[in-house]
Amino acid sequence: MAQYDFDTALVKRAQSGNERAREQLFGQLEPLLRAYFIKRLGEQSVVDDLVQNTMLRVHDGLDDLNRTDRLKAFAMKAALFEVQDYYRGRYDAKENLYDPELPPEEPGGGAPVEASVDVERALDTLKPQARRVMELRELGYKYREIAEEMDTTEAAIKMRVKRAFDKMRDALLAVVLLLSQALGG
Repeated sequence: MAQYDFDTALVKRAQSGNERAREQLFGQLEPLLRAYFIKRLGEQSVVDDLVQNTMLRVHDGLDDLNRTDRLKAFAMKAALFEVQDYYRGRYDAKENLYDPELPPEEPGGGAPVEASVDVERALDTLKPQARRVMELRELGYKYREIAEEMDTTEAAIKMRVKRAFDKMRDALLAVVLLLSQALGG
């Protein structure tokens, strides 16, 4: 058996819910994915995230894998999608402006009322469907859950979030520029 060929019996046990088999399988898969990302990107700072996200993709799709002898190809396709997402800016700070897993930071005495009004105006610039996606993200829904609710793909939801952030950023920037000019700055 080659270095990264996976035992089909192990894959079948993992598919049947055997946690030990799943752990063993993912333990074998991790070095392959890590080597793939290091070779392609060379940036150690994002490799861990890419490996984890790829393993989540494989984990979520493992039960749907009909040909257990194709696990490596399945995992590498998932890795390719992660690299594509990386190059499309998925890991860019623009999409990480708010992390629903963490509580929002409270500045001193809270944000001024004007700031919340400006954010509300920025949200008003969005189309209803984009606004709904942003509201669901704000409530902590995952991209996959939003895609299921809106009957679309996860990639489409991620793109809507990115575009909504861009549009809101531009709207808020316009407000800041106007305020700066009004104050003589």
